[in-house]
Amino acid sequence: MTLTLTTAGESHGPALVAIVTGLPAGLLLDKHAIDADLRRRQQGYGRSPRQRLEQDEVEVLAGLRHGRTLGTPLALVVRNRDHANWSWGMAPWPPEGEPAGKGTKPVTLPRPGHADLAGALKYGLADVRDALERASARQTAAPVAAGAVAKALLATIGVGVAGRVCEIGGETGAEEWRAAVDAARAERDTLGGVVEVRASGVPPGLGSYASREDRLDARLAAALAGIQAVKGVEVGDGFALARARGSHAHDEIDPARRRTSNRAGGIEGGVSNGEEIVARAAMKPLPTLMRPLRSVDLDTGAPGEALVERSDVAAVEALAVVAEAAVAFELARAAREKFGGDALGDFVHAHGAYLERIDWPA
Repeated sequence: MTLTLTTAGESHGPALVAIVTGLPAGLLLDKHAIDADLRRRQQGYGRSPRQRLEQDEVEVLAGLRHGRTLGTPLALVVRNRDHANWSWGMAPWPPEGEPAGKGTKPVTLPRPGHADLAGALKYGLADVRDALERASARQTAAPVAAGAVAKALLATIGVGVAGRVCEIGGETGAEEWRAAVDAARAERDTLGGVVEVRASGVPPGLGSYASREDRLDARLAAALAGIQAVKGVEVGDGFALARARGSHAHDEIDPARRRTSNRAGGIEGGVSNGEEIVARAAMKPLPTLMRPLRSVDLDTGAPGEALVERSDVAAVEALAVVAEAAVAFELARAAREKFGGDALGDFVHAHGAYLERIDWPA
């Protein structure tokens, strides 16, 4: 028994879709909690005006009745309100009538740092928009909705997940990073940063050392690195451990079988060890610049400047929410694999029986 997540949708298409399979029947979901996470994803200093336009909220098309999961695939939808301005340019079928609104002209000037050129080459595209619409970070709204569902499942076994910003533009204080964002905006530039996700209440034993694809740290690293603009991931003290001696790198074990420190970030040998899970992700500056970098026109071959399209100056605060959702979903997936159960009561009971077997406090 495992969880799977399949998403679909384009940045300016009609909607974003998430289909979650493997949920137990009987899990109570709160629409307000899911919508709250979607709003958190849209907030943050340095976001674009589009965030005020979208006002994301979740719709459920299948898998839920009266707020409780049915044990069948859960279909979540987040509408793109801005699609009204792109109805001709992003029409699913060949549009009729004269071109109108946005997206009517082909994009042939790829942005350095974006999937534009690689996507055009890979898929043989004449219009880069066919790549950039899916590669856009707007797509993260669907995984955030699914992550809110995963957090609801984890809460039934006492696991909580929270993300936060560590730094933006190299600044670690809120006032300082806002000043850095203001300076970048004035210079028509963008900033990246670092976020951290912590998961409490995770029991020992999630993940496995039996194969590399089952290692919990590898799974979390893949989940975080799979988020748009993320270029680095560490678990626990991560890269700092490479500069430490072994006597100062590892977490000693006390008589209660708990660690006296948590440099490993709650994972050893690919398996959770009962301490808090700690993971960080590094986000590069966003590639859509109001002062565009040099590029080449894929149609004419002439030098030019990259596409300029509405963008954020910084979206690190949004990344903290997206990373939180990614970690939550991966932990929920590992928990489903370990505890199984078609009904929520089976899942919770199996978790309790396991804690009793290993004599671990709930």
